[in-house]
Amino acid sequence: MRTGVVLPNMGVCADAALVARLGREAEDAGWDGVFVWDALNTPVEDPRNQATCDAWVALGLLAATTRRVTLGTMITPLSRRRPWKVAREATTVDHLSKGRLVLPVGLGALDDGAFSKVGEETDRRLRAQRLDEALAVLQGCWSGAAFEFSGEHFRVQESTFLPPSYQRPRVPVWVVAAWPRPRSLGRALRWDGIMPEVMPRGGERRDPQPGDIRAVRAHVEDRIGERPYDYVVEISTGGKGEAEAADIAAAYAEAGATWWLEPVWELFYQHPGEVEPLRERILKGPLQRQPQRRSGRTHGLPSR
Repeated sequence: MRTGVVLPNMGVCADAALVARLGREAEDAGWDGVFVWDALNTPVEDPRNQATCDAWVALGLLAATTRRVTLGTMITPLSRRRPWKVAREATTVDHLSKGRLVLPVGLGALDDGAFSKVGEETDRRLRAQRLDEALAVLQGCWSGAAFEFSGEHFRVQESTFLPPSYQRPRVPVWVVAAWPRPRSLGRALRWDGIMPEVMPRGGERRDPQPGDIRAVRAHVEDRIGERPYDYVVEISTGGKGEAEAADIAAAYAEAGATWWLEPVWELFYQHPGEVEPLRERILKGPLQRQPQRRSGRTHGLPSR
């Protein structure tokens, strides 16, 4: 299981140059990935945490500053973005990083002012339609070949976007999906990885537990066979001791997760305006013990 840190590119980290420095420190500390929040503004009340820097500008600096780690957003809400603009941003970062970009996508959180405060679509069904269409446009843009697209929400006359993505056939895409809802899962199966969130009908949404990851993995493997695929969890171990945090990470690894992403949100909220608590956690590196060897197939994208 690979490990990534999710940096809050807001508050004290609204300085994109600082985000890049923290990303380099994360690489040196042994993390496998560095991710940033893709939002217009920060839905928090404390004014010390409200400033935000653009995720794609920060990713460009991270691509130039780091050499090994996978880079990405967490997450890009494609339902409110022009997909051809995202394609250009992603292609640029993919080339800068020599193929280290991954694109996590989802419907997006409505507490981000980039939806309701600027007139973007908030209906869940329509946002899902826009997400599917946007992904199809991205694939056409990244191909480097002539393509056209006609949907309900997006239209592209015959166009060729050059250069194509550095990674071939395209930048890998991870999709947020609601377990066990078939339509949401079907979207994730068409791409390169899943970030499951548990949404039982009639119940409240919650983070996946290791048992959920086992069930999701069995569901996916039954449908896609041996195709490389990532199972991604974003689970905070804030407030836990190092041994307990390592046990939590190992439990997800044993369940079949291929990526564990550690957000540092608690430190961001507990220490507004301070960067050192964030840096201290980053420099500790990923806290995981070695899981027991699993039998059966092993999926996951090759190291980038």
